[in-house]
Amino acid sequence: QVQLVESGGGSVQAGGSLRLSCEASGYASSRDFMAWFRQSPGKEREGVAAIYTDGGSPVYAEPVKGRFTLSQDNAKNTVYLQMDSLKPEDTAMYYCAASRWTGVGGILLPSGYNYWGQGTQVTVSS
Repeated sequence: QVQLVESGGGSVQAGGSLRLSCEASGYASSRDFMAWFRQSPGKEREGVAAIYTDGGSPVYAEPVKGRFTLSQDNAKNTVYLQMDSLKPEDTAMYYCAASRWTGVGGILLPSGYNYWGQGTQVTVSS
């Protein structure tokens, strides 16, 4: 089993920044892949950023490229999502997710992950 606990959400004005944290515990190999997803009311959950934790480089969804940065601290079993230049359309519930294997091409797809955090709300006002 893997447990994921997110923190760091909040409300900011457009152009501001937030940093989300996701602390993981449990069987290490079950979280070889870590990712951030988001979901706003009436929309499907979408991948934001992901990483293969054993030496991979972060992968980003197009809407957040150049604005969001995923990083990890393996000593703390924590991944971070630094969100800069936030826009109102970034408003959503943000979820951390983990998986042992996401499948080919599945690193940013919700179907590739079987462990999820409870979510943290991000609200960006214009």
